[in-house]
Amino acid sequence: MDNGMIFGIRAVIEAIEAGKEIDRLLIKHDLQGDLSRELFATLKGRQIPIQRVPIERLNRITRKNHQGVVAFVSEVAYQKVEDLVPFLFEQGRNPFFVLLDGVTDVRNFGAIARTAECAGVDAIIIPQHNSVTVTADAIKTSAGALHTLPVCRTPQIAETLRYLKNCGFRIAGATEKGDKDYTKGEYSGPICLIMGAEDKGIPTDHLAMCDEWVRIPIMGRIESLNVSVAAGVLIYEILKQRLANNEQ
Repeated sequence: MDNGMIFGIRAVIEAIEAGKEIDRLLIKHDLQGDLSRELFATLKGRQIPIQRVPIERLNRITRKNHQGVVAFVSEVAYQKVEDLVPFLFEQGRNPFFVLLDGVTDVRNFGAIARTAECAGVDAIIIPQHNSVTVTADAIKTSAGALHTLPVCRTPQIAETLRYLKNCGFRIAGATEKGDKDYTKGEYSGPICLIMGAEDKGIPTDHLAMCDEWVRIPIMGRIESLNVSVAAGVLIYEILKQRLANNEQ
């Protein structure tokens, strides 16, 4: 292991079996052999993001004998939404989650996490694939907030949204397609705010699961705000309403 990185098939297998939190796993495209089959058997049923990459990429990462496999150990232990929601309800809270749907910039992630922690958000949810993860850079940008703010990683956003709705959460999607000014949104009770990628926004199928679409008015020539700035505006509007309703 070197600076949060594990290389070599046997070392990665042992790390997984020991319960280490693997952030992502890079595997050579054509990896074969008995040991590789043991690795894939170990990975079966585990929610570890895997990327198939050319050998050249692995060689750029490390010059040591990686055997076609490099794993990055997570800076934090990810939590499960299904475990966190009952815990918060038992404490008598109205949970407030922020779901980042397709956000890939670690600096935006860190900035959002810092704002969320300051505003008393209960957790950030990120997808398992095509998303930021909790890296050292993200933690630094968050001013350490990611060490205290729970982060949940989900393999299926749609399933997570269905679970939250079944638990009584309102789902608010931040989108320029929104027909409601963000200050007019209904944020009482358990709430999950979805922020999409700056270039693509929230995917259509996830937007369809929202209870309301809210937008931030844009008066200038630039079409949209930076996602971390937009998240800050919305998070504090939600906090404002929750404080007014004595929900925080």
